[in-house]
Amino acid sequence: MTTEPLRRRLAPAVALLLLAPWTAECSWGGFTLTGMPFVVLVLAPMYGGAALLIRETARRLGLGWPGIVLLAAAFGVVQAGLVDQSLFNPGFLDDTQFADTRSVAEATLVPGLGFSARQAVDYVGNHVALTICASIALVESYLGTGRRSRPWLGRPGLVVTALLWLGGSLLVFADDGGRKGFVAAPLQLAIATGLALALVTAALLRRRYAGRPHADAGRPHADAGRPHADAGPPAAPHPVWPALVVLVAYVGAGIVPGWPGVGLAAALAALTAVLLTRWSRRPGWGQRQVLAAGSSSVLVVAAFAYEVPTYSPAGPAAALAGDVAISVIVLLLVGGAWWRLSGRAARDRRRAAAPAGHPASPPA
Repeated sequence: MTTEPLRRRLAPAVALLLLAPWTAECSWGGFTLTGMPFVVLVLAPMYGGAALLIRETARRLGLGWPGIVLLAAAFGVVQAGLVDQSLFNPGFLDDTQFADTRSVAEATLVPGLGFSARQAVDYVGNHVALTICASIALVESYLGTGRRSRPWLGRPGLVVTALLWLGGSLLVFADDGGRKGFVAAPLQLAIATGLALALVTAALLRRRYAGRPHADAGRPHADAGRPHADAGPPAAPHPVWPALVVLVAYVGAGIVPGWPGVGLAAALAALTAVLLTRWSRRPGWGQRQVLAAGSSSVLVVAAFAYEVPTYSPAGPAAALAGDVAISVIVLLLVGGAWWRLSGRAARDRRRAAAPAGHPASPPA
């Protein structure tokens, strides 16, 4: 375990604990500005605890980002299938301004299982993209390479985080506004449990393959400028390409209704996974590409927040103030992360160019 001071290790953990509920429930316009602090504090144990547990598990076991995505999908299934059970409750949104989405969901009901494939894609997909991946990518981008890749918590911290997540989940399960008095059928609960366990198992089985970045990962491509025949493996793409792939997949997953839309969403998700996995094995892949891919979904939902109603009715001024606040917060978060990464890259280049024994700048 690192000898880093406790306060320095806890700072990113607390940041992730608070950011995950915001990206999950506020970044897309579900709440007004005045309601956001309450939402973050109440949901931090459940959403933030899950994000922190997933991040710590992946970093301790060397699961890499594929492992994080699989664990995030397992969390999405647990959350929507076992905790608030929104996946199986056809009237879950009836008391909100999203009640009109019920007919759309019913168009993709899975026979005999009583859940909408469209809602399954939306609920689980948003937990993967917004709750877990976006929050982890953003927080880690503010850190140096060493702190980004190692655990932040010791065993006591992990126990506390697990208890926070479990307590927060039980609170939502027991609250009338969380599960809304609905109890899924035993078969539905069994399916959700089995699927979550399968996803966790798949993540853990990746341990032998994940966490092995290319020896040149994060460095400039040494063969740049040479003829193609002598260039060796292709370099990682510019960050704009991972961002564009995630953006197309995220937006495209929701533009076609019914079963064709579910099929399109699955195809786009598979294509995105294949492309990002292949690109991440190339020389030069680093945190800039991770941040681009991880922040794309947050930027998309922040842009569309102006068209999305809040859960509860709000006046035009309050709704607009919340949407503007979302835009400002997202731009500050993403812009600050890029600024931190650019600053560290510049310092690394200066140190690499400095004569031996004469560092160009003090370590970060």
